[in-house]
Amino acid sequence: MEFFERFAIPHPSPAIYASMVAIGLTVIAIIAGLTYFKKWGYIWREWLTTVDHKRIGIMYLISALLMLFRGGVDAIMMRSQLAVPGNTLLDAQHYNEIFTTHGIVMILFMAMPFIIALMNFVVPLQIGARDVAFPRLNALSFWLFFFAAMLFNISFVVGGSPDAGWTSYFPLAGNEHSPHVGTNYYMIAIQIAGLGTLMTGINFIVTILKMRAPGMTLMKMPMFTWSALITNVIIVFAFPVLTIALAMGTMDRLFGTHFFSIDNGGMDMLWANLFWVWGHPEVYILILPAFGIYSEVISTFARRNLYGYKSMVASMVIISLFSFLVWVHHFFTMGQGAFVNSIFSVTTMAIAVPTGIKIFNWLFTLWKGKIVMTTPMLYSMLFIPIFTIGGVTGVMLGMSAADYQYHNTMFLVAHFHLVIIPGVVFAMLAGLTYWWPKMFGFMLNERIGKWAAWLIAVGTCVAFFPMFISGLDGQARRMYTYSEATGFGFWNMLSFIGAGILAIGFVLIVYNIYYSTRYATRDIGADPWDARTLEWATHSPVPEYNFAITPEVNSSEALWDEKKKGHKLFKGSYQEIHMPSKSGVPFIMSAIFFVFGFAMIFSLWILAIVSLLGIFACLIHRSFEQDHGYHISVKEIEETEAKMGGAKG
Repeated sequence: MEFFERFAIPHPSPAIYASMVAIGLTVIAIIAGLTYFKKWGYIWREWLTTVDHKRIGIMYLISALLMLFRGGVDAIMMRSQLAVPGNTLLDAQHYNEIFTTHGIVMILFMAMPFIIALMNFVVPLQIGARDVAFPRLNALSFWLFFFAAMLFNISFVVGGSPDAGWTSYFPLAGNEHSPHVGTNYYMIAIQIAGLGTLMTGINFIVTILKMRAPGMTLMKMPMFTWSALITNVIIVFAFPVLTIALAMGTMDRLFGTHFFSIDNGGMDMLWANLFWVWGHPEVYILILPAFGIYSEVISTFARRNLYGYKSMVASMVIISLFSFLVWVHHFFTMGQGAFVNSIFSVTTMAIAVPTGIKIFNWLFTLWKGKIVMTTPMLYSMLFIPIFTIGGVTGVMLGMSAADYQYHNTMFLVAHFHLVIIPGVVFAMLAGLTYWWPKMFGFMLNERIGKWAAWLIAVGTCVAFFPMFISGLDGQARRMYTYSEATGFGFWNMLSFIGAGILAIGFVLIVYNIYYSTRYATRDIGADPWDARTLEWATHSPVPEYNFAITPEVNSSEALWDEKKKGHKLFKGSYQEIHMPSKSGVPFIMSAIFFVFGFAMIFSLWILAIVSLLGIFACLIHRSFEQDHGYHISVKEIEETEAKMGGAKG
């Protein structure tokens, strides 16, 4: 019986049992649906084996939206627990698991795939490429992320969820204080996902540097592509640090090493340093692509070119450098001394300067612009004041002396969410709405979209502004209950109401997708927003090969040049197009990684060795595989272009 006991939940509850039933029924429904409609072959041919950057981007997008609601349920449960004093909806252990998984799911399994989804879909189109530099590596990156997300999400029904916080500080994350397998899930699932992210970083750096259209120098790239390039450079430098830290943590837990223990020569602060050397650049891995999206949206709907293009690029480069020089502000109160705190306090405040430059550049772009208030533009307008409040409170936290008051209180929680929600979530929703017609060939309903935007903005303010007050009053973060005498009840009830408004806003987005899929017109043309950049110069939805003729550009606003200045984007005639072949190996290899991760989590050493051999077998297969892709003939191109409404160019 001992073998099976390790898979049991240490702290079961009716909610977890209900989740087990729901997961089982969902899996049965999916299998039954695919079998009944005879879609297994279609799913395998068109999606599971695809290497098309557009389809991979859409799969990232679907995964991110699913994880948004998964993490959102955790958030609602936390706010429900804290809505009134002395609440018993959740016990201490369950609350610990929920706030831990909420942080990981939202940062690594929602926000990261959301930005990578938009980078995957948009960047090759913005630079006039057929695909990314390494299409199979791109597919492997996605499937590693996907299976890692699934591995992490089964933790709360098999073995138990991690409960040491999303930062998983040692010694709390060690075997002594976290004896069940929850933290093993944390260490191993994030490692697998991180491998995929690191591959993405390498892939997009090469794609952007080597595959731009003729005439597109670095200083003629669209701003979103610039943000993607800088983001992926940060990924390549930051994620190996996380990989090493997680490997060391895994060895501490599974093999009895002492990297982070507080005895036998270990250093618990080593984990804190390694985690935040990755963790603070991670904030900018999320924020910089969001800045790129806002730049595209604001210039499009202000009907003006982006003000201060060079200063925008320079500020992103400076942010990327400074992002590696501020990590100690996450533990000002942990005893490194006044001198070290002072240095990192200065760097923390300094990084606010290039961010402020970007805010002013967007405001100057709007100045005297002919503003069209679409849904993406509304998200961009709502972002500026809310994000500024989040940023200013970050500067307050950056004062090391004052941080002794703010640290580990709800003030910090409010600051972080008022940076990430407007800075990342608003941007992702703006980008989703903006590029949706290019992805699917129809537009989301504007009226429903604007209602959702307002509800999400109001919900964000109502949910998190009260936390500034309760935090300054002394409410600690991660407390699962409090007494009525503290006076926190009113502020927490307000936050609960705000979370409910937020939830309604996200439900409206789902309804908008359903409604628009059913009723929106498909006759929207290639450029429904009257946009400025190259991705709008091809059909909606985009054909397999992206562009029938490789475009030639002479500025960062290539389509605007064609529309307003008479520049000819597409010159010459159709030529045969070489494309990469589909492959099932990335999917199969990632599935084996899932098995390997599960085996490591539960110390099933024979299964771990067998699955590791399977991973090496996939690598060997790829090494000896002879696959030179395939060609799309001129006749097929002509037929596709005619079918989609005439040749572009």
